[in-house]
Amino acid sequence: MARKATQGKGNKKPLYASVYEELVERVRSGQWMPGQRIPNEFQIAAEQGVSQGTARKAVSRLAAENLLVRVQGLGTFVVEPTPEHFQFRFFSVFQANGKRIIPRSRSTKCKVGTASRIERMALDLRRNARVVRFQRLRMRGRRPFVTESICLPAETFEGLVVRSPPDTLYDLFQRDYGVLIKRIEERITATAADAKTAAKLKIAPGTPLLRIQRIAFALDDRPVELRVSFYHLHRAHFRAATE
Repeated sequence: MARKATQGKGNKKPLYASVYEELVERVRSGQWMPGQRIPNEFQIAAEQGVSQGTARKAVSRLAAENLLVRVQGLGTFVVEPTPEHFQFRFFSVFQANGKRIIPRSRSTKCKVGTASRIERMALDLRRNARVVRFQRLRMRGRRPFVTESICLPAETFEGLVVRSPPDTLYDLFQRDYGVLIKRIEERITATAADAKTAAKLKIAPGTPLLRIQRIAFALDDRPVELRVSFYHLHRAHFRAATE
């Protein structure tokens, strides 16, 4: 039975946010499955004991986060992601002519270890927590153009170390672990290639690079990925996107 949204005394959370959290939980728990049409806004408003406007605002937020999609004349559906959806949702690199660059992974190294202080702070982990670390090289045609260092909580992604990860980790997260990435936070800075990074990217040390540090958050706002990438954007540009 659906619980009704409430806004008690001292609760500064907007009423629509309570409805939003209830709808997110339905997606996260599998009560609403990918591809399923959800109740309309009148029905959600009645279930939650709120106005239609409040229900609409909550649904609109999920649509803006690419968790729901509205189809004219048919209704609103839970997004049924494809590997391409995951790949392009947060990967926005384009050639000078505006054509999207489609990356491929050439090599991946994976191991489990104890989280460093930086990893613990980024992923909100306890002391001595274990993490899974990936080292991956992204290819642009036959040329390497991105190096990635990815860190994941081992407790959340148990057994992932024994697998060969696909180009789109987020697809694997949802399919095998029920973890759907809702949003990311990125810090973008300019830097110069050190000797180790230059060797991986087959460029000269000191070549300008774009450094992107990403933290990815699951539906319940848990940080579940720390990723540091170095981009060699020769005749290309990065388009920032968070949703």
